[in-house]
Amino acid sequence: MEKFVSIENVGMTFDTKKGKFVALRDVNLGIRQGEFVSLIGHSGCGKSTLLNLIAGLTLPTTGAMICAGREIPGPGPERAVVFQNHSLLPWLTCFENVYLAVERVFSETETRVQLKARTQSVLELVGLAHAMHKYPGEISGGMKQRVGIARALAMEPKVLLMDEPFGALDALTRARLQDELMAICEKTQATTVMVTHDVDEAVLLSDRIVMMTNGPAATIGEVLEVKLPRPRDRLSLTQNADYMAYRSAVIEFLYTKQSHPLAA
Repeated sequence: MEKFVSIENVGMTFDTKKGKFVALRDVNLGIRQGEFVSLIGHSGCGKSTLLNLIAGLTLPTTGAMICAGREIPGPGPERAVVFQNHSLLPWLTCFENVYLAVERVFSETETRVQLKARTQSVLELVGLAHAMHKYPGEISGGMKQRVGIARALAMEPKVLLMDEPFGALDALTRARLQDELMAICEKTQATTVMVTHDVDEAVLLSDRIVMMTNGPAATIGEVLEVKLPRPRDRLSLTQNADYMAYRSAVIEFLYTKQSHPLAA
């Protein structure tokens, strides 16, 4: 697969009241087209900062961020972000929340009929055809996250960025959406980068797991390639020796090689 996102010698320093804070240093990572990469590490290790840099929401202090052969100058529709907080507008229906993004990206090239068809299609993709005309206050937390994912996918992004999208959900809803996300990524072949604290989630979903060292001045500690065949079934994987070995490798890094900074 072709390298699609390239992170080259990136460092990120923030100005604070107490002076300079070095969040990231010497980060180097190439992400292939169609790959699913998870970023994992303890709180404060710069996972979300790195995701924001790929999104163009912040620009690096040093180094270069490149997507599709071009330096990332800021936010753009080719890089869509799904946050833990779904950020839906409560006065708009699910359909209207997604349509807003679709209209912004495609209004100059598509008719209103095409825009509506695109919106409906992506809501069907995430299993919300029955709820597209409901308001956010009328649906569950899991359904709200599906709307957020639909809104991102509707933009046909080259890179889908997800910042703990299932972190606030109960275990059963989280598992169901993980399965749906696997199916969606298989169908769309989207290049996906996801921040997570969940080891099992990372192993289940990822082609590679990027493990971050503790902050401040965090960097990439290890990268684990997950060679489990796709499509993946969570029930069969619980008995899979390779799955357990990948899981153990991530846990060893997090709790032996990088013990939690509060426990140090």
